[in-house]
Amino acid sequence: MTPSRTYLAIDLGAESGRAICGAFDGARLTLSEVRRFGNGPVRLPDGLHWDVLRLWSEIKDSVGRAAQSDQPPVSLGLDTWGVDFALLDRHGALLSNPYHYRDSRTDTMLAEAFQRVPREKIFDATGIQFMSINTLYQLLSMVVADSPVLAAADRFLTIPDLFNYWLTGQQAGEFSNATTTQCYDPRQRDWARSLLAAMGIPSRIFPPLIAPGTVLGPLHSAVAEETRAGNLQVIAPACHDTGSAVAAVPSDHDHCAWISSGTWSIMGTNVREPIINAASLHHNFTNEGGVGGLYRFSKNIQGLWLVQEARRTWAASGQSFSYAELTELAAQAKPFAALVDPDHVDFLKPGDLPERLRAVCARTGQATPDSYGAIVRCALESLALKYRWTLEKLEALIGYRLEPIHIIGGGAQNRLLNQFTADATGRQVIAGPIEATAIGNLLTQAVALGDIGSFEEARAVVKHSFTPEVFEPKSSARWDEAYQKLLSILPG
Repeated sequence: MTPSRTYLAIDLGAESGRAICGAFDGARLTLSEVRRFGNGPVRLPDGLHWDVLRLWSEIKDSVGRAAQSDQPPVSLGLDTWGVDFALLDRHGALLSNPYHYRDSRTDTMLAEAFQRVPREKIFDATGIQFMSINTLYQLLSMVVADSPVLAAADRFLTIPDLFNYWLTGQQAGEFSNATTTQCYDPRQRDWARSLLAAMGIPSRIFPPLIAPGTVLGPLHSAVAEETRAGNLQVIAPACHDTGSAVAAVPSDHDHCAWISSGTWSIMGTNVREPIINAASLHHNFTNEGGVGGLYRFSKNIQGLWLVQEARRTWAASGQSFSYAELTELAAQAKPFAALVDPDHVDFLKPGDLPERLRAVCARTGQATPDSYGAIVRCALESLALKYRWTLEKLEALIGYRLEPIHIIGGGAQNRLLNQFTADATGRQVIAGPIEATAIGNLLTQAVALGDIGSFEEARAVVKHSFTPEVFEPKSSARWDEAYQKLLSILPG
């Protein structure tokens, strides 16, 4: 048997971070958790930020623990959420705390952007879904505010690029994460420099681009000494967490749909070239980079954030629930009592989610959910129906049927939502692997080091290593009726 090689994945999500080692013996990948830690926004007088220095400490601690284990890793790869960034001065020093994408500074920036460049031209240049949280509008808010931080900036780095810089001393922009910014031109295969200029954003600060699977080099000597990790190689996986997750979809063909389920639900399919046309603009779909030269043609949907934020609200008032307990309460609640658009603008910011959800239900002439279970069931049913809407539009845009639906990531643990998704869409749902992001990250490292021959072989390793759970669709009559109700409340 081939001796095992171990790799380390550091996966930072919007709610938590995790460090996971993967041992590959030539046929199977076996996971072992190093540690988990919390993540979340920090409010300061000037807005909502990320605590990147604490995250940096967590990363170094994770590297150190893995290095001292019985099977120390030969490499590490890091992925995070998208769109957020740091600005550095000419000496490479961090100029300010990176903002959190849910900060209110971008609330009016879409309208401001369209005054400078028409919506159609922005989409034609980037192929990216319009969301006020996108990097383009965060940077534009700094232009409008005449930010001294932007004026002093010598380098722009997305969050994973920042940590890779601190790990290795190398400043580079990883492709999959760069595409999420709405500052990248997929046709030119470069930053969208003309668009940036029209917005007043200096393109000189943007770094050179690298592909997923690029070996950045060994740990910076100071980090190696502090963590006692020696000559550990740092590899850029798909640094956007969805890019890494989709690399672990256990499918041997592209005619399937996938949902990366977590705080956000990203639903889409893999395509060879970006789809940038009037129809994809109309339905606000996005083209983001993946591994092996593929693009993820998809749509971002507010996912389990609705449940996460409701749970936080209840915990703050003294009523604590596990996710399993909330799901059980939802299973017992009355079906289809009320529905909402999961992407309603009122749900974007942190706050009292249960009260906001009730208010949205009231404004659409529905009964307001009156219990914990009813609120969670409303969120889960609405989410499953939004998946159906997204699948219909996705298939119309690409011109063929997508089946099955693979649900990957932490949200795949929600068996109630998995069954709702099968019922709402009428498609078989294959749930798992749960740690898809870490798995895709680990396997990209293995491909980069030549331990696996290709990304196609890497997907075969996923199928060989992890057993998914299959959900078959049940009677759809009530779901069809509920879907019509959802359509009546979605914005035109």
